[in-house]
Amino acid sequence: MDTAAEIITSNLTDKISRLSITETLRLLTEIYPAQVSFSTSFSLEDQVILDHIAAENLPVSVFTLDTGRLFSETYSVWSASLEKYRIPIRAYTPDFRLLEPFVQEKGPNAFYESVENRKQCCFIRKVEPLKRALSGQKIWITGLRAGHSGNRSLLSLLEWDEGNNVTKYNPLLHWTQDALKDYIRDHQVPYNILHDRGFVSIGCAPCTRAIRPDEDFRAGRWWWEEAGKKECGLHSTSFDNLKM
Repeated sequence: MDTAAEIITSNLTDKISRLSITETLRLLTEIYPAQVSFSTSFSLEDQVILDHIAAENLPVSVFTLDTGRLFSETYSVWSASLEKYRIPIRAYTPDFRLLEPFVQEKGPNAFYESVENRKQCCFIRKVEPLKRALSGQKIWITGLRAGHSGNRSLLSLLEWDEGNNVTKYNPLLHWTQDALKDYIRDHQVPYNILHDRGFVSIGCAPCTRAIRPDEDFRAGRWWWEEAGKKECGLHSTSFDNLKM
């Protein structure tokens, strides 16, 4: 992080330290009008955040990454959210100039064959569209939680994302899974019914499975790979130098 970004993030952290999620979101939109974006995958976390944004009609732009390989149940939550909240959700899709050659050369399920292929697929379907979505933005709101993984337990409410040149706000960082479920129930928030079938972290259909009670939160994602390699690049700078 450069000095200027570090100072800005530090100052913002001080400002929001005693504020609620809604108060923080409102403050961020006042400081950075038209430069605060929320990325949703329609997870439990993201649905809770969307409900906060909608409740106060906050001027936050909402977008999703439509990889083209999502579960039909995920699209159902998307539709239900549009109906309930009446908030525009912009879809960013893979650049066909990257996707078509990749599929033609390696096939539609090449991600099972190697970590390199899987990371390339994630880059095309997620990372590159995300960079377009965040271009010109100052704040990126995410649904990251400390309970997701060991690495994420080290996160702060505000993080500088060097790869996308934005400050990342993680409002649910210290929420538990039970707290999420309680909020969803109490506020009648639309959610993905796959969560009731053992799916915890839900991404693309070919790369996600349900987990057993004794498995780690992220065990259902890219289950054929070693645990240390299970990142898609959205919240990591390890993909920045990937050559296409």
